[in-house]
Amino acid sequence: MNIKKFAQRFLIPQWLTSLIYFLKFRCFISHRAEVELSSNLMIGKNTFVSSFTKIKATDGTIEIGENTSIGVSSFISSGKKGLKIGDKCLISPNVSIVAGDYRYDRIDMPILEQEKTSKGIVIGGNVWIGAGAVILDGASVGAGSIITPNSVVSSTIPDNSIVQGNPAKVIFTRR
Repeated sequence: MNIKKFAQRFLIPQWLTSLIYFLKFRCFISHRAEVELSSNLMIGKNTFVSSFTKIKATDGTIEIGENTSIGVSSFISSGKKGLKIGDKCLISPNVSIVAGDYRYDRIDMPILEQEKTSKGIVIGGNVWIGAGAVILDGASVGAGSIITPNSVVSSTIPDNSIVQGNPAKVIFTRR
């Protein structure tokens, strides 16, 4: 870890990071959230990031749209291909959005030592992600969709769909 990354993670207090993002993007980040100071992170105007949420943009870009709300204790991490969240999204508490993965095809070496992979994640605008849901690398969630609580999304979800389960399947289309 280089000196700059070390300073950004451990020496800059979170209240100062929150102030910097407010001045730069006009977004509101709780001083109890853990948001990295990174040029890879872009947050839209009037977006709220709640307490104990972690946003990690070390490997790739994270773009969060305007007027989005991110609930308590959520975790958002970018992979090399990045992550995009649209405008006016509602992300409930304890949601995990992870845009990275590990290869695991070589049995002769530990998974931790194998190559990291990334396909990226795209979440359209006006999406509601229920509490405890998980959005995995390679997922694409269409605009106007609802992800029910504790669902696991790893594929493409069409616009205006309501999905449920592990793996998440369309149970209804909003009209």
